Amino acid sequence: MTTDSSFLTPDDLYLFNEGTHYRLYDKLGARVADGGVRFGVWAPNAEAVSVVGDFNGWNAGANPLSPRGESGIWEGTVPGIGAGVLYKFHIRSRFGGYQVDKADPMALRSECPPKTASVVHEMTHQWGDATWMGERGRRIAHRQPVSIYELHLGSWRHPDGHAPNYRAIASHLADHVDQLGFTHVELLPIQEHPFYGSWGYQVTGYFSPTARYGTPEDLMFMIDHLHQRGIGVILDWVPAHFPTDEHGLAFFDGTYLYEHADPRKGFHPDWTTAIYNYGRSEVKSFLISSAIFWLDRYHVDALRIDGVASMLYLDYSREPGEWIPNPDGSNENHEAVAFLRRLNEAVYATVPGVQTIAEESTAWPGVSRPTSAGGLGFGYKWDLGWMHDTLVYLTRDPVHRSHHHDELTFRAIYQYHENYVLPLSHDEVVHGKGSLLSNMPGDKWQKLANLRLLYGYQYALPGKKLLFMGSELAPWDEWHHDAELDWGLEHAFGRDGLAAWLRDLNRTYRAEPALHEGDNESFGFEWIDLGDRESSVLSFLRWDQARQAPVAVVCNFTPVPRERHRIGLPVEGTWREILNSDAGIYGGSQRGNLGAVVTDGEPWHGRPTSAVLHLPPLACVMLRYEPNS
Repeated sequence: MTTDSSFLTPDDLYLFNEGTHYRLYDKLGARVADGGVRFGVWAPNAEAVSVVGDFNGWNAGANPLSPRGESGIWEGTVPGIGAGVLYKFHIRSRFGGYQVDKADPMALRSECPPKTASVVHEMTHQWGDATWMGERGRRIAHRQPVSIYELHLGSWRHPDGHAPNYRAIASHLADHVDQLGFTHVELLPIQEHPFYGSWGYQVTGYFSPTARYGTPEDLMFMIDHLHQRGIGVILDWVPAHFPTDEHGLAFFDGTYLYEHADPRKGFHPDWTTAIYNYGRSEVKSFLISSAIFWLDRYHVDALRIDGVASMLYLDYSREPGEWIPNPDGSNENHEAVAFLRRLNEAVYATVPGVQTIAEESTAWPGVSRPTSAGGLGFGYKWDLGWMHDTLVYLTRDPVHRSHHHDELTFRAIYQYHENYVLPLSHDEVVHGKGSLLSNMPGDKWQKLANLRLLYGYQYALPGKKLLFMGSELAPWDEWHHDAELDWGLEHAFGRDGLAAWLRDLNRTYRAEPALHEGDNESFGFEWIDLGDRESSVLSFLRWDQARQAPVAVVCNFTPVPRERHRIGLPVEGTWREILNSDAGIYGGSQRGNLGAVVTDGEPWHGRPTSAVLHLPPLACVMLRYEPNS
């Protein structure tokens, strides 16, 4: 066993212990070196650390590592081995005689669960996505159209009867997403995780893609292929908690190293997992290095940060006495707030053209505002309030909707407080909630019409768009991770029309500047009439930045056609009907405005002119001003 002290420089050790080393994946873990493999692991409370693996019969002590000063890092090189060997770190703690074999926290590859060893690996993929990488920042910018197809890879499609391979599924996924017109895919976590039923949200391999779907190069191929097809990739990333499996991070060196020792701070009651100690410098280096790793080495375009709300509050999901207040009695987790700010600062400073997206369910101010202005520094935030209010409203019988009109209009009060993504995600079709379609009121036709109306309303509002896989199929049953989507529904009653509606929504969202340039800026939205409670009709304008090509949106949330519904408009002329969810090609009743309406000069809704529309039942209609008509 040899030690190479030249690779980990004094600066590396200083930055790591300070919490500002953001490329630990170049320094720790297992890296193939001349004539062997160099190993490095952080275990400051270990009495001894050795590498065990298939190359030495898993013999503890056969290949010991050496401590590096006071850094807490153990390092050394095992000669005569290379890529492909299986290994773990055998740790003997200084406390209580504790001994354990741990997977490498920095492993680039892992065994396929239920096996738990790490695998020495060298990344060899040759990227071909230079064109995409040069413009990816523009593709996900606030004034660009961003529509996201969220998927759980293991249950999306089983082309040969079992879980897919990253490489083999790449062209199928690209074809499908391209046909539907989405700009990005978002993968539920694909970092290694021992429990498949966690959907990837209980991570043990923060630098290792799950081997369930293939090798690291297979994943790189899939991302590369999507990029070459013009489709961005967002990855769910989980810094809020981690599982307590023995081979993972929990009680790593016989102490609560990555997590808090006190369960009032270190145990997550919702998921029975461990919570990171965000105040520990080395933990910050580890987590931020993981985030940057996926953006850097795997060319991921954005990270959706899971469970941000659970990080921000000391009393999240806890009763009095189950949490430790701050000295002033407040419940903000100051260490987590500081970590999130540093995370975002590091990501945006280190990797150009990427975004971070917060899943944050409370009214915490400034989630997507710069840290220099007191915000958390995320690029976007999921609008879970919109999701909740809208789904509650649309599951109501239309007879009762007029009494709950504010469930639709309330969002306008805050819709520009953050840079929002409007999510209809996996969380809305699991845990007994049923599918979106099954929760809609009415007969089969009305249920599908309500669903088309929901999608149209989502695409018409300010904010980027996210839909979970299967939204194009409208299954009757909720999603289950053990079964692929019911692709037999593709040509079932109304599904062809639903998929066509989604395709045209994405096409129009991309084509019309008014529908995306003001998604996150207040110039993009004006009410026409928010008060037509009795008819359950909403109407509003979307504006482009130049204010030259507005789009008027009118939504009828009842099954009653409105044959002569007048709306005020800002300019005289022809307003072309560019989308109508009740069109026959979408499975609708074929009611509409014969392609256009023309203003008649009558002031209405406080505007200088107006036009009379025929509003179809349970429908969303969009009209674009055409100045040359």
